[in-house]
Parts: sequence; structure tokens; C-alpha cells
Amino acid sequence: MELFPAMPLAEWAETKETFHRFAQIVGKVRLVSSNRRNHWWHVPFHPTGRGLTTRPMGGLGEQPLFSIDFDLVRHRLVVDVLDGRSAEFSLIGRSVAAFYERLFETLAGLGIRPDIWAVPYDLDDDTPFDQDTRHAHYDPVLINRYWRILSQVVQLLDRFAAGFAGKISPVNHYWHTFDVAVTRFTGRVGRVSPDTDPVTREAYSREVISSGFWFGDKERPWPAFYSYTAPEPAGLEREPLRPGEAEWLSAHGGHLAILRYDDVRAMGNPVAGVLEFLESAYQAGARLTGLDMEAVAAPGGVTDPYYAKH
Repeated sequence: MELFPAMPLAEWAETKETFHRFAQIVGKVRLVSSNRRNHWWHVPFHPTGRGLTTRPMGGLGEQPLFSIDFDLVRHRLVVDVLDGRSAEFSLIGRSVAAFYERLFETLAGLGIRPDIWAVPYDLDDDTPFDQDTRHAHYDPVLINRYWRILSQVVQLLDRFAAGFAGKISPVNHYWHTFDVAVTRFTGRVGRVSPDTDPVTREAYSREVISSGFWFGDKERPWPAFYSYTAPEPAGLEREPLRPGEAEWLSAHGGHLAILRYDDVRAMGNPVAGVLEFLESAYQAGARLTGLDMEAVAAPGGVTDPYYAKH
């Protein structure tokens, strides 16, 4: 099986738009049913051996403890409850409205009644989910390929994350932006205006160097690995990046370090190439923020000094 198969945005744009809305619906259920964690760590998805999971939600006597999984091998939505009950339905052939209706019928049948704000977040239209019959394209072959790429990317980001001993996020798949990211924290308080929206304020309440992958969007219609530092230190875009295919791009008043997915696919050793890119972008942000890189290093995922010497 190819490590990084081709995934041009144009090939699966319609499917991506539909599935992104499926993901937002389930993600909003997770948002209202989970214990709040710093920097919104309670809301993303994580890959499984068959697709994506919310991980367990609810419980503690307030509502049934349950999880929702996208099985992207069988292409079914599965809801499991702690008491052993389970229900599922097919993802194929459904509009967003039909998916929304079936999901909430399924949850209600299991005694789960979450109350969500049922409109898309930060997408190109705000049609309520229960009225969206336009987005109804689900290609199982392309969705399975998306999940296989995502799973490899998560493993790659997890390998990169192992080298950092400071505060660091899990490798999260964010359903609102449809990207996957791991974030390192310098330990300093961030500078976020009180006028900024609350989602952004919580995400960047601490200084971060974040690394991740997106599948492409209308603004940048190509998949890519990325890194940024927030708040951005002056001169970041002049710092060197590796390998040679990497570049700095202007974005939303700042700069993103970018390594395009198609360039990675052409490399003799794509894993090494991506890790080199992520490390160079991290070092750029760390140098300019004054982070003591040696103090937070964990070579090979090891912090035990005795083990490291032996």
C-alpha cells in the first residue's frame, strides 16, 4: 500500500465538502458532551484502526457514556454506549440533512439528546445542517484514501512530537478546519486581544509553535504540511527551512512554513523529508522566541537521563 497516495483537492472536493459537514455535526455533539480541556483539546477527533473516533463522552450520571465513530472501511457511522448498546447506519448516499436527521434519531433511540448549534462553522455557506440537501456526495474510495493518508500523517506528527519534553498537545484532527496538528508550548502567556473571538483566544492563550497538515482549501487548493509560531516573532519568514522544497507563505497577516504534499510524494525518503521540515520550522520559531531547546529536548522520546546514558 502506497505510503502517501495522490490526493489532489479537485478530485474529491465535493466529497470533502460533504464529509466535512458530517464531521462538524458529530464534532459539535462532542463539543457539548465532553469535559472542557485547555486549548479545545476536548473537541478534536482521533484516528482508529478503521476510521475516526470522538473517544468516550458523557457519563458521570448526567447522560449515557457514549462514543461516535466513523468507520471509513465499511463507511458507517457507529454509536456505542457503555451499557453495551450500539447502533449504526451507512454514510453512503446521504445528504447533510439526511445524515443530521438519522444521527439525532439514532442518538435519541439510545437515550442521548445533545443540543447543538446546528449550522456550519467557518465554511463557505451557513445553511443549517437540517436543511442542507445540496451537499450529498460521498465517494467511499476517496474517503478511505483520505483516512489512510490522515493515519500516516498522524503517526509522522506523533514521531515528531516525541522529541519535545515540554507541554505539548495530542495529535488532533480538528473537525472545524479539517486539518491535523500537534502544538508545542513555550510556557509563556500569549498576546491575544480581548476583542478576538473566544475560539481563537483559548487556542492561543499561550505562546505556541504548531505543526500540522491540511488537505487543501479554496484559498490554497493543494495539500501540505505546515508550521507556524504564534504570536509570530519578527523576522520569522527570513529563517532557513529544510528541505529545499519548503517555503514561507504569507497568511492572515503572518507567515506559514509550507512543504507541499506532492513534493513529499516525490522524495526518496518522504518520512525523513517531512521530519526535517518540521524540525527546521520548529527551530526557527524556537530561536526567535528564545525557547531553551536543550531544556525541552527528549531525543527519541526519552527524558530519563539514566536511560539516555545507557
